[in-house]
Amino acid sequence: MFARHVFRTAQPLKNSIRHYATGGPSSGGSSTALYSGIAAAAGLGGGYYYYSQQKKPNAAEGGAPASKEEQKAVPASTPKSGSFTGGEQGFISLKLDSVEEINHNTKKFRFSLPDKDNVSGLQITSALLTKYQGPEMEKPVIRPYTPTSDGDAKGFIELVVKRYPEGPMSEHLHSLKVDERLDFKGPIPKYPWSANKHDHIALIAGGTGITPMYQLARAIFKNPEDKTKVTLVFGNVSEEDILLRQEFADLENQYPQRFKAFYVLDNPPENWQQGKGFITKDLLKTVLPEPKVENIKVFVCGPPPLYKAISGTKKSPTEQGELSGVLKELGYSQEQVYKF
Repeated sequence: MFARHVFRTAQPLKNSIRHYATGGPSSGGSSTALYSGIAAAAGLGGGYYYYSQQKKPNAAEGGAPASKEEQKAVPASTPKSGSFTGGEQGFISLKLDSVEEINHNTKKFRFSLPDKDNVSGLQITSALLTKYQGPEMEKPVIRPYTPTSDGDAKGFIELVVKRYPEGPMSEHLHSLKVDERLDFKGPIPKYPWSANKHDHIALIAGGTGITPMYQLARAIFKNPEDKTKVTLVFGNVSEEDILLRQEFADLENQYPQRFKAFYVLDNPPENWQQGKGFITKDLLKTVLPEPKVENIKVFVCGPPPLYKAISGTKKSPTEQGELSGVLKELGYSQEQVYKF
């Protein structure tokens, strides 16, 4: 009865949110009612607990070993001004320039590129491989990461990395000191993007799965020719775990008619106004563009339980696998969903 009562209360708000998702919101006005409706929808039954504090590393971003397919996915070449040229370039050693502490288990690392006038060479969307081999390791540890720095930034790249107790690469990164080095290789192409490729995209992320989402969103809003609308649904354990929150807030303030971010916390603070508990089917039905809309795309990235619940897991690093989970239940097609 309680769930039904809450859902009935949220219905008018749900309609206003759907108006944004399908037709574009009116300018101005308060978002308080909008997010109150999201909090109600997020609390409805059928929750999926996929961003809990677990000992296993996050396989979506730097947690799982890089597969042979990923290592072979480096393209033949990239623009000549890029430090990462692909092909037979191999790994290159970059010096750690600075470290910024983000929260209790996450840091931002800035590495200097070999040439201060060069850009990274990464295209939207793509990632890099990192490699480390300790003195007692028989084989090197290789992990993929998506840089959070602008692709046009000259002379450096930045990684936002969460430390996992059993994650050898994340632990190594968190132990690095300024002027020490790490090996990189790439780029590894993911979903190729061009301006206005889709009218509306949705980004569903958990934990550090947010980094490729940010790479894509930033590129869209940086390009004045790209008019794509973007909806973000981001699940975390606590408020301090929300990575890149200020960056997304800046996008939302600058492009209120084209970008909306919805946050869901497993352990929210007392006065939290957005989603509480889990990302649910009702929440996604409320905020995402409807599947019947032709030119949309839904992107998913996060730990394995997120994929299983929301979209189904990937068959391999280079194969999407069948669509299942909540998105299939909501009527989205295989072609409408991409798993990072």
